[in-house]
Amino acid sequence: MGKYCHLDTASAQLLNQAITSLGLSARAYHRILKIARTIADLAGDTSPTVSHVAEAVLQYHRV
Repeated sequence: MGKYCHLDTASAQLLNQAITSLGLSARAYHRILKIARTIADLAGDTSPTVSHVAEAVLQYHRV
């Protein structure tokens, strides 16, 4: 996933903090990363930003 989805430092920290605080698995990490990448693609951005990761965490955690 790192080959196609590069996170900046702030986005990676947010994702790691969400995984730790919510007690999510490695599978959840990759699914959230996929969702963030999709949101970034729909927004026309080349890589996910903090807002994309935050939205992905919210959407994943609601399920």
